[in-house]
Amino acid sequence: MKMSKADEIKFRPIGIIHSPFKEAKGVPIQPSAAKGIEGKVEIFPEYTEGLEDIGNFSHIFLIYHLHLSRKYSLKVKPYMDDKERGVFATRAPSRPNPVGISVVELLEVDGNMLHIKNVDIVDGTPLLDIKPYVPEFDIHNVKKIGWLEKNVHKLPETKDDGRFI
Repeated sequence: MKMSKADEIKFRPIGIIHSPFKEAKGVPIQPSAAKGIEGKVEIFPEYTEGLEDIGNFSHIFLIYHLHLSRKYSLKVKPYMDDKERGVFATRAPSRPNPVGISVVELLEVDGNMLHIKNVDIVDGTPLLDIKPYVPEFDIHNVKKIGWLEKNVHKLPETKDDGRFI
């Protein structure tokens, strides 16, 4: 089947992410800048069976809908830079398809509730999927990181300032 730009892909949330962040402004912009911040992932009952064996992983990918993102631009001024960049060369939340991904530490599985740490996600965010983080699959020998090379040092103090909402 050939896709066209008129085709639509629909997702249904499998759960809700809970965090201490009630609004986007002030949220750390990456999990590595959210060290120690705990949250929970509530999986809807019809998906709970899919959590079997997830507790044997220390880290998981959370794939979620950036539900507060209302508009997008193909050029954005990212959090850690003063220059406009192509949106696909950034991790800005305002995207043509507002999908976010975070690697978090999985602390405990309690029924349909996942207790997690290093959360950089707004409370109430719809969860689309979970995947186990496996270093042998997911760590690569990176040779360049583009414009972030000169700016990545700003990560620890950079927070969402509301510019994408």
